[in-house]
Amino acid sequence: MEYIYAALILNESGEEITEDNVTGVLEAADVDVEESRVKALIAALEDVDIEEAVEQAAAVPAGGAGAAGGAGAAEAGAEADEAEAEEEESEADEAGAEEEEEEEDEEASGEGLGQLFG
Repeated sequence: MEYIYAALILNESGEEITEDNVTGVLEAADVDVEESRVKALIAALEDVDIEEAVEQAAAVPAGGAGAAGGAGAAEAGAEADEAEAEEEESEADEAGAEEEEEEEDEEASGEGLGQLFG
């Protein structure tokens, strides 16, 4: 990813995306530069309009899926919320049962003390 980020930094600053410039950005970021990866990046970006690619990427909904994927994600989120609510309710029930047991234990132990001190 750092190689792509280097190209995006160069593009944003108006610099030409060349092997030397990408290598310079990566070295400045203290990245161990692999020359073959730099060459592959330059070759891959040769016919790419980075501005257009960034705009298209920004227009895609989160997750990269269309409306159907978004609906599926919404359903999954609703199911997760429901499961979480049920879990919280279960935990609350357990906590309430524990409190009742503690109160019963306190009452029982209090009766014994009452008998001792009359």
